[in-house]
Amino acid sequence: MVKKEEGSDRALHRGIGVGGGPPPPPAGTISGKVTYTGTLPKVRPIDMSKEPNCVTQHPTPVTTQDAVTGPGNSVRYVVVYVSAGDQGAPAATDTVHYDQKGCLYIPHVAAMQVHQPLEIFNDDPHSHNIHPLARVNPEWNKSQPKGAPPIRTAWDQPEFIPVKCNVHPWMHGYFAVLATSHFGVTDSTGEFSITGLPAGTYTVTAWHERFGTKSQEVTVGGSETKTANFVLTARPY
Repeated sequence: MVKKEEGSDRALHRGIGVGGGPPPPPAGTISGKVTYTGTLPKVRPIDMSKEPNCVTQHPTPVTTQDAVTGPGNSVRYVVVYVSAGDQGAPAATDTVHYDQKGCLYIPHVAAMQVHQPLEIFNDDPHSHNIHPLARVNPEWNKSQPKGAPPIRTAWDQPEFIPVKCNVHPWMHGYFAVLATSHFGVTDSTGEFSITGLPAGTYTVTAWHERFGTKSQEVTVGGSETKTANFVLTARPY
């Protein structure tokens, strides 16, 4: 049994934190769903026959991931983030993990803050070559053999960076490097949630690698949750 520090209840009732300072201000949430209208690009199966081990890891053939959709015209892998109105935050210290497994990048889109630590792993029994095609940040291209330690890096500037493997040409992904700590990536139902927002008015932007971007203004007060839904235009080519 943990003994409660004497006087802590009284301090909290007075609106003062146990450590002596004021309690943190209430934080709001923006959540919603991203859907599409228009004509989807054709989904194509990925031919992994060049790497038989990867074929065996996928009993069901894998299809291209640049336009993954779900029920109700929902769209997966959309980065939704605060593009204006953020008051700034120190760089996140938790590490983003990016995996190469079954000759795929997992997750397909990895979102992170500028200067946030990133570790890239090779979980396959053969070599990969990871090549982020950065334009604002320095571009690099590194081989990662079987059993090699993770590649540790971070990005200095905001940028949406396409990633490819020069050994396996079907491998494609994205690093979404953001100037804000307030962001989310849509799941298989197209839903997202951005938490920890101080009261204020924000521009919220949804970005997708094929369907472009859309923005809207959202005002959050106190600890309320606001809804922001986006409809992106699908392009078949």
